[in-house]
This record gives sequence, structure tokens and C-alpha cells, in this order.
Amino acid sequence: MIRQRVLSALVLIPIIVVVIWFGGPEGPAYPAFSLLVAAAAALGAVEFYGILGLSRRHPLTIFGLIWVLLFILVAHFEGAYTAPLLTSAVVFSLVWLLLRSPVEGASINWVWTLAGIIYIGFMLSHFIPLRGLEVEGLEVGRDWVLLAVLATFAADTSAFFAGRLWGSHSLAPAISPGKTWEGAIGGFLGAIAASLILIAILPTLSIPYWQVIVLGALIGVFAQLGDLSESMLKRSAAVKDAGKLVPGHGGILDRLDSIVFTVVVVYYYVIWVIM
Repeated sequence: MIRQRVLSALVLIPIIVVVIWFGGPEGPAYPAFSLLVAAAAALGAVEFYGILGLSRRHPLTIFGLIWVLLFILVAHFEGAYTAPLLTSAVVFSLVWLLLRSPVEGASINWVWTLAGIIYIGFMLSHFIPLRGLEVEGLEVGRDWVLLAVLATFAADTSAFFAGRLWGSHSLAPAISPGKTWEGAIGGFLGAIAASLILIAILPTLSIPYWQVIVLGALIGVFAQLGDLSESMLKRSAAVKDAGKLVPGHGGILDRLDSIVFTVVVVYYYVIWVIM
């Protein structure tokens, strides 16, 4: 399993970094970054609704998938219609159920349809404005996205190996028996360490080290909360992995679970605290 995890990381991480680097608003590969986010969101949404299907819930998968992609599309074009898009998701999903679904279970199906749209589409759409951030004409969004993604990966990796080496105190046995407090501490420290290293490497980021530590700590906490949240959803559906697309890791959603939370944390920390 470890060998598969490492090989998958060696293949996927360079691709992700290249697309982030060249795929922004000023990059030669524009709009490759938005397409990458859209592809990840679509695959994650399919897995999310698939998990619910296994637990005998019946969300509107096609509807949810379309609105997930619409959130990414709207974000790509400056996000001016996010509020109307959310309103349309609420109204049209209810109308869809009214016309095509039996009354029994309709409320549950509606709630889970909207949950997938917000959890994946709305949350991941924050990547697009984060990538487009500029300060006095200088493109800084690329480096913030790299920090968000790579620090999250560092948190996940540190938690995994710290848990395997030293883990003995269960963190949340009812949700994910394999996770330990030792692993959580390792992930927390790994995110902080990675953030400090990345700030020193990435050329456009210049903030006080105490802010780097605070942001790294937030990433370390919310990465693991995102992981546990997805584990809770899988546990409720009695499945181990969301899919099998990424060898050694499970599905796309198993890789997105931490990032879904941390990209939002980084985006609002940057625009509310740093900028």
C-alpha cells in the first residue's frame, strides 16, 4: 500500500504543480487550472453521490454534478453569480424532485443533493479566486494555491507516517479506527513545517513568520477535520474508500477531503488577514 501511495504521489503531484504554475489567468496554459479543478470536482461529486447510493439514499446525481460544475464555471468568470446559482440549486432541485421523485424519501434526497453541491462544488470553487489573487499588479495567487495544496499534502503524509510509527492512542475510533492522536500531532506539525519551507521558497509570498505559523496550524487542523468528515460519511455508508481511481489512496474524494476544507481556510485567511 505504501509503495502504491508513493508512486501515485510521484505521478500526480508534478502534474498538479505544473498546472497550478502555468494555468492561471496570466499563464500560457490558461484555463488549464480551472479545468483541473472542474475535473477533480466532477469526479469527487460522482464518488460522493455513489457513496450515498450505497446507503440507500437517492440524491439527484446528474443534477448535482451539473451544479457542481456550474460553481466552478461561475468562479472562473469572476464569481459574480454565485448567489443566484445557489438559489437556483435550491429551487430547481426541489422542482425536479416534485416532478420526478416519489414523496417518500424526497426530503432526504433533496438535502443530500444540495450537500454534494455545496460540499464539493462551492467549496472547491474557492480555488479559482485564490489562483487569481493579485497585489499591486503582482500575481500572488499561484503561490498561495501551491502553499494550500502542498501544505495539505504534507499534513496528510505526516499524519499517515507518524500514526504508523508512533500511533497508539485512537483519535476517533467510531469514525476512523486507524487514526491516532500521534498521527494528528504529526499532521499538525507537518503542515506548519511545510508552510515555513514553502514561504521561503515561493517567490511572491512575503509575510511575517508568525502568520505563516498561524496559517500552517490552521491548515494542520482543518486538513484533519476534512479527512475525518469524509470518513464519517463513508462510515455511515459502510464503505472503506470513496473509489479506486488513485492506487494506494482510494478515490478522488479521498484525496480531496482535506483540501475541500483547507482551500477555504487559506482563501479567507489571505483576503481577510493578510491582504
